[in-house]
Amino acid sequence: MEEFMESPNALYWIIFLGTAVASWIVSAVLERKFKRYSKVALNLTGKEVAEKMLHDNGIYDVKVTSTSGHLTDHYNPTTKTVNLSDGVYNSASVAAAAVAAHECGHALQHAAEYTPLTMRSKLVPVVSFASKWVMWVILAGMLLMNVFPQLMLIGIVLFALTTLFSFVTLPVEIDASRRAVAWLETAGITDRETTPMAASALRSAAYTYVVAALSSLATLVYYILIFLDRR
Repeated sequence: MEEFMESPNALYWIIFLGTAVASWIVSAVLERKFKRYSKVALNLTGKEVAEKMLHDNGIYDVKVTSTSGHLTDHYNPTTKTVNLSDGVYNSASVAAAAVAAHECGHALQHAAEYTPLTMRSKLVPVVSFASKWVMWVILAGMLLMNVFPQLMLIGIVLFALTTLFSFVTLPVEIDASRRAVAWLETAGITDRETTPMAASALRSAAYTYVVAALSSLATLVYYILIFLDRR
């Protein structure tokens, strides 16, 4: 730890290179699995899977819509919409079913007032503000460290909020995937052969959130070390 404090730039490059490599590997694996499982056909499209999962769980006030882009799927709790990308909405495949069911898992969480989702939703306005200003505050804090060290500390607090958000997101995403895989199998959408495929695809997607959270934590530690070092 003392060595890193003496040379925080070394930690920066370790974080930067480590995050870049990890993100590339995770993204490549996710893309490869999505392409592979997109070729494994099922009887229902992503839209139909989403609507069935919602209705099977007694949810009728959530609309399933199509959104542009690739892997841009998301659930919007404000508008109560499950937004599926074109490649998921109209596709009848294991990959599409897994993604659609995962997003519906968030709708189920919302309906059940799942605590981590509620917490994440409450953090959204704060994190949106923090994300907008944090880098400017930290940069100014570094430049003015000798005359106004409190500014750097403020930047660290703002960044800590974004890090907290990343970690709160992890149980939300993991639980949504768990709900998705369980329902896909129970509802007979997937079978003994295709259920592991859906689980594998969603597990790879979850790794992207794990990498993001760990990267955010490592960067937070780096900023803290700079603050302690320059003081």
